Amino acid sequence: MIDYAWLIPLFPLVSFLLLIIFGKKIREGSSVLSIFFVFLSFILAVLVLIERFSEASVKHKWVWLRAGDVDISFGFEVTALGALMLFIVTLVSLLVHVYSKGYMKGDERLPTFYAYLGLFTFAMLGLVISTNLLQLYIFWELVGLGSFLLIGFYFFKEEAKAAAKKAFIMTRIGDVGLFIGMILIFCYAGSFEYDAIFRAIYTGDLPPYMITITAILIFIGAMGKSGQFPLHTWLPDAMEGPTPVSALIHAATMVAAGVYLVATMFPLFSASTVAMQTVAIVGAFTAIFAASIGLVQTDIKRVLAYSTVSQLGYMMLALGSAGYVAGVFHLTTHAFFKALLFLAAGSVIHAVHTQNINKMGGLQKKMKVTGTLFLIGTLAISGVPLLSGFFSKDEILAATWMNGNYVLFTLAVIAAFLTAFYMFRLYFLVFTGETKTKEDVHESPRVMTYPMIVLGVLAVVAGYINTPWFGTFLGDWLTKDVGFKVEEAHGPVWIMIVATLVSFAGIALAYFIYGKKSISRDWAGGTETSLYNLLKEKYYVDELYNMTVIPITKGIAHVLRLFEVYVVEGIAVLIGSVVKGTSSLGSKLQNGNVQVYGTVTAVSLAVLVIILLYTGGDLR
Repeated sequence: MIDYAWLIPLFPLVSFLLLIIFGKKIREGSSVLSIFFVFLSFILAVLVLIERFSEASVKHKWVWLRAGDVDISFGFEVTALGALMLFIVTLVSLLVHVYSKGYMKGDERLPTFYAYLGLFTFAMLGLVISTNLLQLYIFWELVGLGSFLLIGFYFFKEEAKAAAKKAFIMTRIGDVGLFIGMILIFCYAGSFEYDAIFRAIYTGDLPPYMITITAILIFIGAMGKSGQFPLHTWLPDAMEGPTPVSALIHAATMVAAGVYLVATMFPLFSASTVAMQTVAIVGAFTAIFAASIGLVQTDIKRVLAYSTVSQLGYMMLALGSAGYVAGVFHLTTHAFFKALLFLAAGSVIHAVHTQNINKMGGLQKKMKVTGTLFLIGTLAISGVPLLSGFFSKDEILAATWMNGNYVLFTLAVIAAFLTAFYMFRLYFLVFTGETKTKEDVHESPRVMTYPMIVLGVLAVVAGYINTPWFGTFLGDWLTKDVGFKVEEAHGPVWIMIVATLVSFAGIALAYFIYGKKSISRDWAGGTETSLYNLLKEKYYVDELYNMTVIPITKGIAHVLRLFEVYVVEGIAVLIGSVVKGTSSLGSKLQNGNVQVYGTVTAVSLAVLVIILLYTGGDLR
């Protein structure tokens, strides 16, 4: 079945095209059509994953462009990492498609919504089976386009339009770095193919300093897509899109693309100590930076958004600490519990018609399924033992410690404490205490709860695929295609104990402040301290950009505009004037007057004779 893996991204593309053409005619049927095609992709992805367990990497490519000795190919490759990502993306996308049938019911633009979901899924699936950097970049940009369309789906809202533009522009900044790095690699390796690039590293064709430069440039691209500081500001604002979109973006598609890129190019990064340290430092800082902002957010989706930024920082920290398996492992578990949390949040919003957690409370009694599943997701992301997040987060901490990054290890532990605290703050404010909403709250329909139940089960059991009880199955399988042995980070037992203690400490503090009784005003907000305001305003990063980056960019744009108007267009006008003047002179000479013709001929002959005499007859 691996030879037919190219069909996996093709099915969502077909869905997209059919809905764009016939969507208005089938309307409500668009959900069934879209779900059917994504289901086909999921079934094929499962078969490919099963077959990939026992077989080597499969690669098929065809020459797309040929220039001299350089061939640029296009095809598909199913590595271990790629097969895993195919499964994750298709599964989460399928569940989001099913969930959306209930959440988006009655929306006038339902066919358009499902068409955009199909395009988005196609782009991500195409990205993970790409055979080279150029092909990956094409799908990388398509992922950006899909996110722009979905985040701005409610285009009649100014906030949604602004968020879509912000996401598109911020990620483009990172994409410039990726593009430059990709071109530099091509100049030295002579190819965009992954195996040719890695071979150039081992043979020395790609010198050490260039390895560092290109790795950091590629990481800048990953920073944009995965919302790493300082290119993180678009991700929380992306919450303006429909909640199912948030689940797909934050769990398995756009933000996962950056981590996937670093994991795919891991041989390049691991060849540069500076690049690895850069990835680890940015990841650790982003993890604690975003976690601290999540402490005071009052929008349920924004709390989850900052938790995504923080968890992505964990993944980058793992990869930068040589914890390849740990990073991919956490990417896997995070996809399930984060999709669960967002879909559960959507269920809450669907019931109470607000995103303000201070206007909720006591929902566990009326939404038992949603509340229980949200609690499972909260326990998983908090790293509570025996749930998936516990195992993957423990492996990240172990990788960081064993790599000698003790300061970064400390930051990661603090971030783990903050995560447990703000996630249970969220749970207690939403689901416990007295009900503050005036809405007639009831549980969501089964079409919305069933996908959450599937994710709830996975949020519990997914962590067991890479535990000491199962040996190093995941690590051995994943690292077959890396090119060298990557040691798994099964660190000292005390690290697991520390991870457990900080998680329970965060939960206990959240319970002490928020869990005893319902509160109408956020305890942290009631203090109105400078620290609270700093966190509430997200460290004023957006304001800093508004005062510095945006004016500078506008200034440069103004200078370039003047250059275009007065230099580029001026030269064009000058050339036109010269041509016009010359043609005017020619028309005056060709006026039918024989005397003028004779004069011109005589003068021309005289000039020619003078030239011949001057050059001695040699015109060479």
